[in-house]
Amino acid sequence: MEGKPFVGPAGRVLDEALEEAGIVRADVYVTNVVKHFKYRGRGKRRIHQEPDAAEIGACRPWLEAELEALRPTALMALGATAAQALFGRQFRVTKQRGELLDSDLAPVVSATWHPSAILRAPDEEARRASMGELIADLAGVAHAMAERDGGPA
Repeated sequence: MEGKPFVGPAGRVLDEALEEAGIVRADVYVTNVVKHFKYRGRGKRRIHQEPDAAEIGACRPWLEAELEALRPTALMALGATAAQALFGRQFRVTKQRGELLDSDLAPVVSATWHPSAILRAPDEEARRASMGELIADLAGVAHAMAERDGGPA
């Protein structure tokens, strides 16, 4: 509703994870792979619907333009939609999250859970575990960037 990515509950989860990983949110460019919010109304709530391949493809030029303009030193895909849009339909966050990937998109590239997945976890124990993995994956990218730049890890 605000027209910006990650400003609601998932944004608060992302903010917390970035802080715990030692990353300053102001130093991070955050964008969406799909530039519109597809939803189904349920009372006063808007329930997010996963974008299809055509919608992802239609938004690809904007994503490519952002990457070309920014030339990021690191890229972290949050969730399956972003990861598959960037790395191919065969990519599985459940199996490959946290891995550093070889990619022409940026020197340091990885993928992890979408913050909303933590909000949808079935119980507090699962939320805590997923949040720990999100934080560890973000910290891993920060560490890889520091190593690449020759700074303290």
